[in-house]
Amino acid sequence: MEMGKRLQVIIAFMAVLVAVQLVNAFTANSLVSHGLVPRTLSGLQGLIFAPFLHGSVRHLLSNLVPLAVLSWLVMSEGLERYFRVAILVALIGGLLVWCFGRQYVHVGASGLIFGLWTYVLARAWYQRSILSVLIAMFVVVTYSGLVFGFIPVPGVSFEGHIAGAVAGVFIAWIMHSKSLLADT
Repeated sequence: MEMGKRLQVIIAFMAVLVAVQLVNAFTANSLVSHGLVPRTLSGLQGLIFAPFLHGSVRHLLSNLVPLAVLSWLVMSEGLERYFRVAILVALIGGLLVWCFGRQYVHVGASGLIFGLWTYVLARAWYQRSILSVLIAMFVVVTYSGLVFGFIPVPGVSFEGHIAGAVAGVFIAWIMHSKSLLADT
């Protein structure tokens, strides 16, 4: 895929996240109420909205760079594949949080980040191509600190991190096996 197109998509995605955070900040964080709330019917709206919502500017800023880098790396398989992976990570990871998460509002793109991270690592395992292994090695060196995101910390949705990671591995397995979802 053309690098300019990849860059446009990433910049547009980051711009949407910043715009949502600006609206959220100017409305006293009122948008956060649209996050994912486990085991509630109204909390299901968070499957769609939670990855775009952040509790603070600091929260958003901590997610922008890893989200952009990991998105870029997943886009190495094409834009269609990236959208499929990102949407499935958000939905599957969100459903896992909805089923098993602690009873509070979960927001942020970190579940998506963890899903893209583990997708890239698992993709290398399933593809076993030189490029996918090199990308995975870069990701391990650059983002190995993400493993600390699995440790419970007050105010952080470690469930979202774990659920996103599980979703990323599952999606890599599905997309890189000989299943109906694999590209042919």
